[in-house]
Amino acid sequence: MQIASMRDFWDLVVEVWQQGIFGIQIADTLIALVILGIFLWLRNLFTRFVMKALRRATDRTRTDIDDSILDALTAPIRFVPIVMGVFFATSVLEVDEAANAFFYNVNRSLVAFTLFWAFFRVTGPVGHVLLKAQAFFTRAMVDWVVKAARVAFVVLGAATILELWGIAVGPIIAGLGLFGVAVALGAQDLFKNLIAGLFVIGERRFNVGDWILVDGVVEGTVEQIGFRTTTVRRFDRAPVFVPNARLADSAMTNFSRMTHRRIRWIIGVEHRTSIEQLREIRDRIEQYIHEHDEFAHPSEVSTFVRIDAFSDSSIDILLYCFTRTTVWGEWLEIKERLALEIKSIVAQAGASFAFPSRSLYLESTPDAPEVFPYSRPVAVVQDDQPEARQDG
Repeated sequence: MQIASMRDFWDLVVEVWQQGIFGIQIADTLIALVILGIFLWLRNLFTRFVMKALRRATDRTRTDIDDSILDALTAPIRFVPIVMGVFFATSVLEVDEAANAFFYNVNRSLVAFTLFWAFFRVTGPVGHVLLKAQAFFTRAMVDWVVKAARVAFVVLGAATILELWGIAVGPIIAGLGLFGVAVALGAQDLFKNLIAGLFVIGERRFNVGDWILVDGVVEGTVEQIGFRTTTVRRFDRAPVFVPNARLADSAMTNFSRMTHRRIRWIIGVEHRTSIEQLREIRDRIEQYIHEHDEFAHPSEVSTFVRIDAFSDSSIDILLYCFTRTTVWGEWLEIKERLALEIKSIVAQAGASFAFPSRSLYLESTPDAPEVFPYSRPVAVVQDDQPEARQDG
């Protein structure tokens, strides 16, 4: 029986040390872990140093766009030390050709992930830049562009990483195309709403915050324009999710784009009002409208104060004018002041407002029948039984 010596034990330790984990020496593994730990420890310091330098550069500019872009890039910049740590940690490992190719693909994938992540986050600030060109882009259009760009960056980033690992993307896309045809046959309404949404945004029928009326569908304020549906909040605060196809195919009124807001009243005064009183009422109402800037000038819009008709119970005065404001609350205040002024004008003119009435004229006729007099009084007794007459 052979007894193991210390040298045999030491040879075993050296063999384990050299073989290590998956054929990598334990010393190289420890060195790689130390390098990765150092980069993780320096992550905050590196980020703080780089961000402070970039912040000083952006502070010297007059625009806020670069500040927004820098804020969006903060997370990808903080991830850069991790990518560098993985790269330098794997570079010290002595591995075979297959493992070396694996680590090489890992590093390339991390770099590609960081780049496309940065592109994904920058789309938000770029969208705010596009909002400044309101002559070409609306908020809804910018939202769609930002969403489409983010989806594109995600798809391109995934395709790039797959290609780095030797996975052919072309056959996958072709397979998805065949699958998409099958799905499209069962999702025609979905694609119809997507296309309708593009037309709605391209035609600029409405924007977020607009008050719209879609005949037979909904009336309210637009809250969000999505890929498939548009959210409209009714005035009772209930949200309505309208398919974009309904908005594209139906007649729509956008009240938020009114240039002025109309007031159309029929003011009825009594038939006994004299001609002088009618003229005075008409002229003073017209003068009030012309003298106040809250009403649009007749040169801008149609404005009428005219004796309009003889109704059954009144002489009607037509008041037709527009306010400069289109805000509902301000419009109500202007209407209130106008109503009080008209009340005062009619009272000062000595006239009165008319109300519906009917006159009934009775004439006696020679052939009218005589009223038959009762010889005795009749009492009516009311109880749970039907009404009956009893002689007193």
